[in-house]
Amino acid sequence: MTMTSWEIVLAALGWCTLINLGMLTFSTVIVVGCEKSVGRLHQKWFHLESHEIRQEYFRYLANYKLLVLVFNLVPYLALRLAIP
Repeated sequence: MTMTSWEIVLAALGWCTLINLGMLTFSTVIVVGCEKSVGRLHQKWFHLESHEIRQEYFRYLANYKLLVLVFNLVPYLALRLAIP
């Protein structure tokens, strides 16, 4: 049984969505669970204050989530609904 090109695109978008949501979940767990140790490391690397580090973490997680939704999940759902 061969897959059509649309089925391949749907499968790829589905896997991309799952992988990216997994990475987002992992990143969130690390940032929230290890905030102090990871924060100290990033403070040394980037010469930022602790409140700036928290803002950057929030911005990173928010942007990553938005990108996953816009470029993976929404196209997957749109194609899933459009293709019988």
